Parts: sequence; structure tokens; C-alpha cells
Amino acid sequence: MSAPHQDDVDDAPEMLDAEDALEEIEDAEGDIAMDSDDEPEEINLHNDSIAYFDAHKDSVFAIAQHPTQPSLIATGGSEGEGDDAPGKGYVFDTSPVVGRPVLPPSYNADPSSQQTKSTELKPLFTIEGHSDSINALAFTLPNGEFLVSGGLDGRLRAYQLSVDGHNKPTFAFLAESQEVPEINWLAPCPSQKYPNTVALGASDGSVWVYTIDASDSSNPLQIVQSYFLHTEACTAGSWSPDGTFLATVSEDSSLYVWDVWGEAAAKNLVNDNGQTVVSLTGQDQRFGVEGGLYSVAVDPKSTFVAVGGAGGAIKIVSLPRLGTDSQPVSSKQSKAKAKGAEAGGAQGGTILADLHTQSDGIETLSFSPKQTLLAAGSVDGSIAVYDTSRRFAVRRHIKEAHEEFSVVKVEFVSGLGDGWLLTSCGMDGVVRRWDVRGAASSTETSLAKEWRGHRGDGEGGGVLGFVQGTTGERIVTAGDDGVVLIFEA
Repeated sequence: MSAPHQDDVDDAPEMLDAEDALEEIEDAEGDIAMDSDDEPEEINLHNDSIAYFDAHKDSVFAIAQHPTQPSLIATGGSEGEGDDAPGKGYVFDTSPVVGRPVLPPSYNADPSSQQTKSTELKPLFTIEGHSDSINALAFTLPNGEFLVSGGLDGRLRAYQLSVDGHNKPTFAFLAESQEVPEINWLAPCPSQKYPNTVALGASDGSVWVYTIDASDSSNPLQIVQSYFLHTEACTAGSWSPDGTFLATVSEDSSLYVWDVWGEAAAKNLVNDNGQTVVSLTGQDQRFGVEGGLYSVAVDPKSTFVAVGGAGGAIKIVSLPRLGTDSQPVSSKQSKAKAKGAEAGGAQGGTILADLHTQSDGIETLSFSPKQTLLAAGSVDGSIAVYDTSRRFAVRRHIKEAHEEFSVVKVEFVSGLGDGWLLTSCGMDGVVRRWDVRGAASSTETSLAKEWRGHRGDGEGGGVLGFVQGTTGERIVTAGDDGVVLIFEA
């Protein structure tokens, strides 16, 4: 880089006359701070965390929590901003973190004593081997025997977890597969009949299902299924709670619900392609969403699937009942068959509802495990909560849940609050918890608590994800600022 241009000047310093030097200038406005344009601006952060992990050198894109040992957390991201920066991740343990006292310092025996400081956490294991950012992480179900990482390099890497007699966990690399250009998401199968199974969606639109078997040294990463019906990037995927079906969506505005294990085929409930029980595309004018689909969730009873996309669009589609024999509905049939929330019966693929409460893309969807509620988070900063038992009527529309910043994730707390508590995070850098009970017309605020500590508000930060276990007592976040924070509810 060339040196900055300078005009030719006399090298001798310019001297003041003696009279000028003695001249006194009155200060009418008092002392004025010197211009500090050359100094970095200091950003003061309000930090509610009880612990932090800051080994990442760039944004933390992915986070996962062990299903039976919730103190074990895996995070993944990039090692720098450069295009050639490799992906890297870590596993750490939050169990040593001591919670803060419930009472304020004035109630302590010694009120002048210092309050507990945020605890710095150290890594137990480093996730390496990716040449590009780690974009997705998952522990396998039901027991978390394996940790799986997916990268923008297309690599799927599996690590085996072992716990010694002192309850100390160790991880060992097991196997790697690279079948796709980029991995967009990972989803572990929840069925106990098919343990240690994980699905992934790729940038080329393909969907893959793997089962991990460490006892087969020649082929520990076994391909169960691979699907190629999406024509653009597969943006999201979700298993039905019983693990029977896998629902995936794409930028091409298509929804496919895959009969992964052949259980629907045995009941004569698959589409003509022999692979799906629901097959809806943008060619169906009633289903198509201009701009694509980006989120998907299956209700707790596996009776219908919700998909969210551009422009605030949400579609509700029925799933087949495996207890009966009836043909599913294809995208060509859905328009004629769809009659509302009562439609569908044993058939799959009926469009039950078309919702447009929010004004921008739906990035995240979550069903309550105990209540008939569906929550949707939007790029417009709002959260909408629907009552699935009342024709998907709007129960709450929290218009500025994260102000004007995108809502990245919403998730109901499964083991606390009887299914009424909803946790959210956004690009404003804040994590919030909402109590959504009460009538839709209630004027009382739904906000129960919020936690701050990440950069946000346009300061180059935001929260890209979180985990909260079943109890929701501790929330662990993935920060766009490269920091992982642990909050106590």
C-alpha cells in the first residue's frame, strides 16, 4: 500500500511570537474534551451472565446440548473473518458454575463483600477437521453417545463420547463423510427404535439420513436414506416427535415429509414417488411462498406440520395417520381437498391454514409440548403465538419482541411453566422469556424476564442460538460477537 500523500513544506517547526505566546484566551464554555476520533469507542455492556466461554475467534454459528448431561455444551463457528479461515468448535462443561444468590447484597452478612463474578469456562475438547465454518452441531438421541458436526465445507464429522468412572467425559474422532457442498442444518432422530440417527440438509437441496454405528469399524457412518427432490437449498428440517417422519423445506418453496423408515409405505400412505407422505411445491398456487421457506416444525402429536417463509407466510399441513389406510394428498390434489382445520382425516398433505400475521420472513417455529400453542419468530422483530385448537387463531402478537431486530429462535420450555413459557433470542443481543398465558386481548405484558450481555443494536453482534435443557433453568447462548454466555433463570 502506498504511503499517504504529503505536500512539500518547510521541515523547521513554526515558532510563536513571544506576545502571541503570552496572549490569554478566555474560555466561555468551560473545559471541552479533546477530539478522540483516533481512539476506539468504548462500548459499555450490561452483563447478566454467570459464566462465559470466549475461545472462539469469530461468530459462534452453532450450539448443542447433551440430552442426558445438560451441562455438556458444544459450540462451533469460524476461526476468523477470512474466506480461508477454518471451522472450529469446542465442548465445555457448565457444571462448575455457581449460581448467583437470590437475595441482593444488602441481605448478606457482609454487604460490602464483592458479588460473585462471571466464571470463565475452559474447553474440554476441540472440534477440528473442518476447512470452513462449523454451521451445525448435534448430539445423537436418545443418550448422546455421539457428537456430530456439519460444516460449510460439506463435511459431516462424528465423535464418540466416553465417560470414565469419575464421570469425566472424553471425545474421540470416529468418522467423516463428505457428500454435499455445504451442510445447512443437522437434526437428531428422537425415536428410540432408531438410535444414533441424524438427518442433514444441504445447499444443493439434498437431504441425507445417517446412522452411526461405532461397532462397524469399516463403515461407522452408514447412509440410511438420501433424497433429491428439492431443487434449491434445503433450509430447515424437523423430525416428528415419534421419529417416524422427517419434514424438510427449501428455498424453492417446497415441503416434503419423508417416510424414512417405510412405516407409511407399509400402510399404503406414500405418494407416487414412493418416498414422501406429503409433497407440496410452489407450483401449487395455494401453497407457494414467493421467496421460499425457511423454518419447519411438527406438532407434539405428529398430526400436522407448520412451515414458515418469506413475507411472514405460515402454512399448516396435515400429516397422515398411520393407524388407517388412505392415500395422502399430493400438491396437485391439495387445493381441492383442503377444507380447513377439520379436513385431512387419515390423509396427509391437506393445507389446514394459511397464516399472515407478521410482515417479514419466519425464521423460527416452536410448538408448546403441553399446550395447543405454536410460536413464530420473524425478521420484523415480532413473535406471534397461535392457538392450534381454535383454527390457529392469534393468541399473542408481540410486535416488538426484539424491537426492529430479527428474531433468530423461539423455543417453549418443556419442563417448566406447564408449556406457557417461551424463550427467544434476536439480533438485538438479548434473550427474553415470555409467559403467553392469558387472553389475546390482555393488556398485560408477556415479558417474564430478559438477559443481556451480548453486543447488539447494530453493534456487530446478536444471539444466533441458544439451548436451555428441559427445565430452562440455565440458558447458554451462541453469540455473533464470538462469545458464549451462561444465564441463570
